[in-house]
Amino acid sequence: MVVGTGQIKLALFDVRSLKQKRKITKSMISRISNAFNISIAEVDLNDSHGWAMIGFAIVGNDVKQVNSKLDKVINMADDMGLAMIADSTIEIIHL
Repeated sequence: MVVGTGQIKLALFDVRSLKQKRKITKSMISRISNAFNISIAEVDLNDSHGWAMIGFAIVGNDVKQVNSKLDKVINMADDMGLAMIADSTIEIIHL
């Protein structure tokens, strides 16, 4: 079994309230979850207006497939244009 995890740190511009931030992050999370059927959630920086951290996980049998899906999730988040990706990390664990 192969487990892939990732984090995306987002810089949010012109966000003045947590309500605006929530709207952006929930939209991204929903669209990515529907496209890839993965576990995804906002995991850190909850009280910051200008930053968000989204974490996600994928389980599979093939390392190449899991790595490809992790990359596609990050690319989709970037292509949405709702926020700028300040940093992203992925990790692949063999169990």
